[in-house]
Amino acid sequence: MMRAPISVVIPTLNAGASLHGSLACLMEGVEAGVIREVIISDGGSTDQTIALAKDWGAEIVSGPASRGGQLQRGCAAAQGAWLLVLHADTQLSPGWVGPVMRHMQGRKAGWFQLAFDKGGLPAKIVAGWANWRSRRGLPYGDQGLFLLRDMYEVVGGYVDQPLMEDVAMARALKGQLAPIDVVAITSAQKYQSQGWMRRGGRNLLVLLRYSFGADVETLARSYRK
Repeated sequence: MMRAPISVVIPTLNAGASLHGSLACLMEGVEAGVIREVIISDGGSTDQTIALAKDWGAEIVSGPASRGGQLQRGCAAAQGAWLLVLHADTQLSPGWVGPVMRHMQGRKAGWFQLAFDKGGLPAKIVAGWANWRSRRGLPYGDQGLFLLRDMYEVVGGYVDQPLMEDVAMARALKGQLAPIDVVAITSAQKYQSQGWMRRGGRNLLVLLRYSFGADVETLARSYRK
């Protein structure tokens, strides 16, 4: 009997408030027989994240908090031929299985169309910019990533760094990325609390500094402030 092809990898750190929705949307793939396993790569959560993940039947991988390192560990534990990497506050829209299965036939890496769960016009502007940027080869992690495990290994996998691991991966996959006709609905909470333009501008500034060679650890400390 052929095993299901997709391993889902989700990095978490105190994600209990949002993880339920992310896992619930994956049940469509479980019922369709395409998801082999769901791996939660945790960075030391102290809330209900681990208990919630276990209730859903997910596999737990634990280690230091660092987005790149967590993804590295999660993907190393995955056994599927394809990797589906999602953030804990991102949900794939209903009907995602069909487009993902069709995308697999092209054997390219893929990303999803970003949308926010709230925010009105500012949310549409930020999402529009993100999708435009992604069509030019630079999707961020909140748009998800879907790729062959063999491809992941050829480009060297995720870099163990606290941020911009998604940018490093997108650069490594240059020319091998294509959009998937599925919406990734992401929480607007951080944008609403910090201001849409302020957070969007800060993200762009961090990207520019990273592109010009700024130290990642220094960027991470600045970003957390």
